[in-house]
Amino acid sequence: MPIEVLLTQRFMADTEAALEKSYLVHRLYQARDRQAFVAGVAPAVRGVVTGGSFGVPGSIMDALPALEIIAINGVGTDAVDLNRARARSIRVTTTPGVLTDDVADMAFGLLLAVSRQLCIGDRFVRDGKWPTQTLPLARKVSGKRLGILGLGRVGRAIARRAEGFDMPIAYTDISPISDVPYRFVVNLRDLAVHSEVLIIAASGGPESRGIVDASVLDALGRDGILVNVARGSVVDQPALVAALRERRLGGAGLDVFADEPHVPEALWSLDNVVLQPHQASATVETRLAMGEMVLANLAAHFAGKPLPSAVV
Repeated sequence: MPIEVLLTQRFMADTEAALEKSYLVHRLYQARDRQAFVAGVAPAVRGVVTGGSFGVPGSIMDALPALEIIAINGVGTDAVDLNRARARSIRVTTTPGVLTDDVADMAFGLLLAVSRQLCIGDRFVRDGKWPTQTLPLARKVSGKRLGILGLGRVGRAIARRAEGFDMPIAYTDISPISDVPYRFVVNLRDLAVHSEVLIIAASGGPESRGIVDASVLDALGRDGILVNVARGSVVDQPALVAALRERRLGGAGLDVFADEPHVPEALWSLDNVVLQPHQASATVETRLAMGEMVLANLAAHFAGKPLPSAVV
């Protein structure tokens, strides 16, 4: 009998085809009644394949008595109760490394789009305004003081790109990192005070929830720019909306939100915000590589071999 796995959302066609070759795949995302669907397949499901945003809700994990592995297509683990997984000896894997460059690229794409008003300029031309009107001046990116919240793989990749823009770089993290030349700042608010751009690359979860609050946004200031390619939960979203609407914050580039896929309508009409639907890793090349890592983790687990990228 084939090993049975639960697939929570759509993946690349090649990845799903490869899953089908090796496993009996139950597609949760096609079910009208998810609770009933899970109950129907629960006794036989030994693996869950999911994305970082959806993860595995506790109710689904508890409903799967034979669950052995959760293979996350992404690097975020905040949507999986890792302590619950450890208590049941359920392995949890992610896909680190392969999406680093894409996420860092998106961070700089959002920064450039906000600072240089790329979306505004695009609409300006498309609306036929160029012959008769003048677009307001934008803001320079090169040389701006950059603060990075979280200097893991993605944070470091962002810093490398910032070096090419001659940006003085500072960061904050749980503790100083010895093998980087960037300035460590203990307090996040102090980092914001000394930054003209603040890019969030920190992990989500209870420890970081809402740490970019009103005081941090006010410290960044009316000319400051916030870019978030990490998790929406890291930012106090109501405080961010208020700061942008009241022009206490200069602008924001946002790929992630607190309650995805729902984005506050208050942001839709603001010209100092660039919005993306959580697309930082959404390139063909990277999604294929992520899928391959998911498959490798599953294959290793069910063959009794060491997991390539285990978190738990």
